[in-house]
Amino acid sequence: MYGNLSGGIDAADDPPLSPEQRRALRRDLASVAARTRELLPGDFVVGSELRTGATGLEATIAVQPPVGSPVSAGYAPDGDDDVSINDDEREDLATGLAASAALQMKQAYPDDGSPAAQ
Repeated sequence: MYGNLSGGIDAADDPPLSPEQRRALRRDLASVAARTRELLPGDFVVGSELRTGATGLEATIAVQPPVGSPVSAGYAPDGDDDVSINDDEREDLATGLAASAALQMKQAYPDDGSPAAQ
């Protein structure tokens, strides 16, 4: 249900979301972003976006660590009437993103604890 949205989605197969469904999905994405922020120190930047791209609906939550590469996760609704992200999925997305962002930052530091040359 969530993961990289870079391929395999045909916009013609996805029925358009109603304004209410879009609001609910945006609210759920903001909830995942807020939970991710709770899990990380304040110097990590977390954001979410819902847009229609060339391949259809694109929902993304991203984290930029203070040092290291950004990480992101995509979310695609199942295609049924309920496009919301359930509590378990929200927690999985948030903890997975937080862990990945922390790992990116850790990998940016060599064993001696100083920032890696970039």
